[in-house]
Amino acid sequence: MTPKPAYLVRGDDAVLLADAVRQLVATLVGDDDAGLVVEDLDLDGPHAADDHGMGALLDACLTPPFLTDRRVVVARNAGVLNADDGARLVQYLDDPLDTTVLVLVGGGGTVPQKLVTAIKAKGELIDAGLPRQARERTSWIVDKLRSAPVKLDNRAAQRLGDHLGEDLNRLNGILEVLRTAYGEGATVSVDQLEPFLGDAGGVAPWDLTDALDKGDAATALGLLHRLIKGGDRHPLVVMATLHRHYGQMLRLDGSNARDEKAAAQVLGLKGSTFPAKKALASARRLGSPKIRRAVALLAEADLDLRGQKSWPEELVMEVLIARLCQLAR
Repeated sequence: MTPKPAYLVRGDDAVLLADAVRQLVATLVGDDDAGLVVEDLDLDGPHAADDHGMGALLDACLTPPFLTDRRVVVARNAGVLNADDGARLVQYLDDPLDTTVLVLVGGGGTVPQKLVTAIKAKGELIDAGLPRQARERTSWIVDKLRSAPVKLDNRAAQRLGDHLGEDLNRLNGILEVLRTAYGEGATVSVDQLEPFLGDAGGVAPWDLTDALDKGDAATALGLLHRLIKGGDRHPLVVMATLHRHYGQMLRLDGSNARDEKAAAQVLGLKGSTFPAKKALASARRLGSPKIRRAVALLAEADLDLRGQKSWPEELVMEVLIARLCQLAR
């Protein structure tokens, strides 16, 4: 690998961000001694002082390597840098030391845009964030499994993806445990995987609403439990998702929207029209009487969660989900 002068690694999940930085640094170091190659600085640490450690960072970038061919400078919490700090780094990147690789790690705020632009032009941006859509999550898992220390057969890979749901930051930990248990390069079956899965992870809210639209009660109830337990969402948070889902149908019902573009205008959605397309299809499929009934069920469940009934919160939600699925069928 021919290194670039600078990298910026960004992501909103601390575990995935740390994994991405660790993998990048390991690649840059190669077979050299990391203790000699890497200098690790925290720009928001107790010793960063008022200049966010910029003096130490620039000194590190301009210091030639000792007993190695390359020096890797890792600067964490790059989001604390202000516009002036960013300008000083942009100036450095105009004429960087060819034996230094700068790795900026997101965190602590927003990295100055001029610095981001300079790294795009002369280095590389690495996105360590979590994929949002189900299709993106699947592609992300497939890419990770290709370079995993163990190989999962098709059933095991499918089981792992279903189990993790939104909790993709657990993937590397599970793969490392499997490597320890079965050895580097081992092929792992679903039966060998199962004991290492732990609790099921959370799922995306739209997975639940998709199951409701299909009237699939068994799947919807399973997803409800994973949202509340694995995803650590309070029932009222799930209710907000359901109110939004059926509220969009109610707004579209009786409107003159005939296509997704018109539906997006009715709903006030900007950008992608895909959510409006789904809402319009769901509204047409359910029909006016059932949409009104769904809204009434939501209102009743909302009151029950707030104490109208003495039922446990989870039971209130289970009954609501079952009734909504019955409407769709």
